Amino acid sequence: MYKSIAVLRFSAVLFFITAFFNGVAQKKTQGYGKEYHISINGNDENDGSVQKPFKSITAAANMAMPGDVITVHEGIYREQITPPRGGNSDQERIVYQAAKGEKVVVKGSEIVKGWTKLNHDTWVVKIPDAFFGKFNPYKELIHGDWFWPKPKDRKYHRGAVYLNGDWLMEAAGKDEVITSANEKNQLWWAEADSNTTTIWAQFKGVDPNNELVEINVRPTVFYPAQSFINYISVRGFTMEQAATNWAPPTAEQMGLIGTHWSKGWIIENNVIQYSKCVGISLGKYGDDHDNNQTESAEGYVGTINRALAYGWNKGTVGGHIVRNNTVAYCEQTGIVGSMGCAFSVIEGNVIHDIHVRQLFDGAEMAGIKFHGGVDVQIKNNHIYKTNMGIWLDWMAQGAQIKNNLFNDNGTDIFLEVNHGPMLVSNNIMLSETNLAMNSSGAAFAHNLFAGKMTVINYDSRLTPFHKPHSTFVAALHDNPGGDIQFVNNLFVKQANVSEYSKALLPVVFSGNVYTKGTVMIQNAKDEKKRFGEMNKQAKESMSKYHDQNAIEKNAVVDTNFDASARLLEEGKSIYLEIALNKSKITNQRKPVTTATLSKAIVPDLPFENTDGTAIKIDMDFSGKKRNMSNPFPGPFEISGDGMQKIKVW
Repeated sequence: MYKSIAVLRFSAVLFFITAFFNGVAQKKTQGYGKEYHISINGNDENDGSVQKPFKSITAAANMAMPGDVITVHEGIYREQITPPRGGNSDQERIVYQAAKGEKVVVKGSEIVKGWTKLNHDTWVVKIPDAFFGKFNPYKELIHGDWFWPKPKDRKYHRGAVYLNGDWLMEAAGKDEVITSANEKNQLWWAEADSNTTTIWAQFKGVDPNNELVEINVRPTVFYPAQSFINYISVRGFTMEQAATNWAPPTAEQMGLIGTHWSKGWIIENNVIQYSKCVGISLGKYGDDHDNNQTESAEGYVGTINRALAYGWNKGTVGGHIVRNNTVAYCEQTGIVGSMGCAFSVIEGNVIHDIHVRQLFDGAEMAGIKFHGGVDVQIKNNHIYKTNMGIWLDWMAQGAQIKNNLFNDNGTDIFLEVNHGPMLVSNNIMLSETNLAMNSSGAAFAHNLFAGKMTVINYDSRLTPFHKPHSTFVAALHDNPGGDIQFVNNLFVKQANVSEYSKALLPVVFSGNVYTKGTVMIQNAKDEKKRFGEMNKQAKESMSKYHDQNAIEKNAVVDTNFDASARLLEEGKSIYLEIALNKSKITNQRKPVTTATLSKAIVPDLPFENTDGTAIKIDMDFSGKKRNMSNPFPGPFEISGDGMQKIKVW
């Protein structure tokens, strides 16, 4: 009996020891968790192993738990991924990734065959309603606050037709489609009843049945149905062709891929393209107030208050990383976010061809359009061929725009009804218009400006400012122009700062360089004033301010010297070619730090980093150490003279 008990005890000990080491071995083998595999040749009844992969990404999403990895192998996947859960922390994420070295494409479209030629270049196809399931984008209209059709009564559908990957444009009516096609602008038109959707489309010189023709059938490609699906990583995919809706700041913002009011996502190394409205959304959740008497400043203040009650704070929402993606061919916005973008980093992305077709209009179009970009960092991006590169609208307190390359945009940067502090540094701005300004509390340091600036003198809207590094609203304030600092910038080509000659709050220029073609402040000239939104009390509210002349200190003016700044493309690299005359740039300039910048006036806050540490611009655009005893003006710390060729992308 005693022997049997001893044997049992020994067996139990051995079992626990074996179980312990097996657990350790299993943990080491699995890393942070389990890895699921997906293949176009798989089966959703499989277990998701390498040997028995799933067929759909959705099947793995439904299984994945915090710490798990979903690896998708080469192929085209036509599905809408709705992750039911996220990770627990930054260290225990759910990761969605394309297999290394394999091209994985996820589409919100389906292939359509069975086209019949009608006449000229026009073909027609009839599609049963069952083809679309619960969502038919040819029945759904684009709509929302601040969406302005052109003309006003025109209807725009959320669907699109694609020929060999590129989209055709929606016609204003069927008559436009039943004509010979314009090769540069082929059109489509759709009509839908309860049973059938009929699409007419122009295919110039090709039989669509022998080409790849696709139509939208899904509103998004990767988007949670619920809020607070946190700590998800999405990397390495091409995601395209989604029937997204207009995304105003006062309603749920659904992108081709979107975070849906969550925390801590990483979206990296993807190609996001061909979204009817929005590429990447970091924005607002939906509620009963969406697009419901909210299209006004007062309406958006109500939206903000509800968002604060619904968890808008640093510990709960935002803090995303969006890096090294290509975002293109979106007719509203490349990256959008209302408040859910706060505390995020947008880095290393290429953003282009945003709102270039301009079929419809509104107040929400840009390469990046953020409301509530508290402590957002937008850095090291290349933004081109957009109507507007970056538009920070309301509450961009603590935002930093730095080390970005802008070219061929309608406007590079628009700052609207913010109170600061906002830092714009080490940027290259080469578009015809560099700045549109309707904000105070901004510092522009070590930038290259090659275009004009448009300045709003006053806007009567009452907009929030916050406690430091917080979403907590301290107060509302109107928007007088000024409280702007331009320090150590290089102005070339057609740069023109004259609209800042006078302002209602102080404007200070210090240590800047002006070359041929540029226009400085002109205090003797009474510039025509621009105004933003003006309510009934605007004149009375504005009367407490008085125009004051801008101050120019320590400038170098060499308007006979042509800097000849231009971009050169050589293979996959982009270079800035610029001429410099170092013998003229001899003034002693101060480094740009928290101590050398004046506080933002309205919130009475210093310029500092998003983590609360002091600012010190001690590196240039390329990451080269600056001479802090006398930093070189503009985005580059340059030791040479004459024509310079600098790699910028």
